[in-house]
Amino acid sequence: MPTASRLFAAMGFAIVAFFAAEAFKATMPEGSDPGKFVLICVVIGALSGWMIMGRLAGSGYRPAIGQGIRTTAVMLFYVLLVFSIYEMLRQSVRMRYKNPTEAVAGIFDQVSQYGAAILGAVDVIAILLVGGILAAWLSEWASKRWP
Repeated sequence: MPTASRLFAAMGFAIVAFFAAEAFKATMPEGSDPGKFVLICVVIGALSGWMIMGRLAGSGYRPAIGQGIRTTAVMLFYVLLVFSIYEMLRQSVRMRYKNPTEAVAGIFDQVSQYGAAILGAVDVIAILLVGGILAAWLSEWASKRWP
């Protein structure tokens, strides 16, 4: 059911995903093509905000801190998963994997590589944590203002 808190959570986490993706794009190796990286991150951020934070809003500003970090972690997980699957498919077209089991294992290898790159980018982590908390507070404010 659409509510104001879900709408504000979706917008807030989409904005957080946008700024985090732009910050991460700056740390990518030179010559890499980000393609639709930012757009996909924004869509995943909006869906995470709508489906996770939107339904959790209404319990107060202090619990919203944890809920915002939780939503950010879920958003980050799905971004890593989507781009790891994309990279695995791209490499499988080049016949890098010998069988499907090796390709599925390649997904987890890509998740660990992307995860290490994100953990190495302190500005991205700061944007995700601070932005996630602010987006959660925005959603909480909307749930109090328009119940």
